[in-house]
Amino acid sequence: MATITLKGNKIHTNGDLPAVGRPAPDFVLVDRELNNVSLGKYQGKKKLLNIVPSLDTPVCAISTKKFNESAKEISDAVFLIISADLPFAMGRFCSAEGADNVITLSMMRSHDFARDYGVHIEDGPLAGITARAVVVLDENNKVKYTELVPEIAREPDYDSALNAL
Repeated sequence: MATITLKGNKIHTNGDLPAVGRPAPDFVLVDRELNNVSLGKYQGKKKLLNIVPSLDTPVCAISTKKFNESAKEISDAVFLIISADLPFAMGRFCSAEGADNVITLSMMRSHDFARDYGVHIEDGPLAGITARAVVVLDENNKVKYTELVPEIAREPDYDSALNAL
């Protein structure tokens, strides 16, 4: 269990992020076309997982837009935006913001991803969705970098994540 804050108030996740150097847990998430997608779909590509509570919040929107800009420059990687939002809402956001370099994935069918990655918020007003985190994986799904953002209302460390990628 990790402790983070929401506007200074302590809240807890169910566990810890996957360990650097270890294989990333597989997942099944839902893409924009309502297809189940696993980590294996992106085998052979570097991956940046931008895990956010909801694209309907300012900080989540900002981080998605910033990583979308970075994705233009990095052709051998995929940028996955993962949240509890429905695929329809994620699609509307990306269309409205011109975020066409990122791939949005939803936990709408299962929260196993959040639990397996240690980002499932267990208490407080955001219980049931994810903490803000970034996980970078290599081409073989080995964890290269993790960041659990300590204050959910703050942005992640973009430079460190992109350097790890």
